[in-house]
Amino acid sequence: MSYLGVGVSPGNVPVYHGTHLKVIDTRLRVTELVLRCLICGLSVLAAVLVGTDSQVKEIFTIQKKARFTDMKALVFLVVANGISAAYSLVQAARCVVGMVRGSVLFSKPLALAIFCGDQALAYLNVAAVGAAAQSAVFAKLGQTQLQWMVICNLYGKFCNQVGEGIAVALLVCMIMVVLSCISAFGMFRLHGGNKAKNNSGW
Repeated sequence: MSYLGVGVSPGNVPVYHGTHLKVIDTRLRVTELVLRCLICGLSVLAAVLVGTDSQVKEIFTIQKKARFTDMKALVFLVVANGISAAYSLVQAARCVVGMVRGSVLFSKPLALAIFCGDQALAYLNVAAVGAAAQSAVFAKLGQTQLQWMVICNLYGKFCNQVGEGIAVALLVCMIMVVLSCISAFGMFRLHGGNKAKNNSGW
């Protein structure tokens, strides 16, 4: 039989697992902080790569400039990464404050809000990367049925930099999936703790 943080050894001597739980909490906090900082930095990098990308091409003495605003999917990608960077910065600050104070997240509404926020940002980034990747494929290969020409033959540098931005944004998506799992673990652990308290009263 075991209760909150207390186990019974074969010699019927209480064994306390509080230190072990604190170690797990500390590792989770450090991991969460590192992942949020990575998301913040990589999101800024992806937004900068795509947002500052441009190339001027002269076609029959007429100069044409390719910018990310010419494709709505790229605008969506830049906005989504900007939101992710701002959100991750706020959450990273929360993690630092929690680590300095040494407090553990016991608030179920706050845990639920963080979980929902992480999930929403993950879905937003996946949608943005998917849309941008589809537009990049059209720009690279064209679409003969719709008579869409291959743009990357004219704007090679522009397409290469956009591709780098999409690759970084895809990495952000994968990190956000891992972070969503961590926030889900934190939320469900609170519900599990309450169940244990209720069961111990019988």
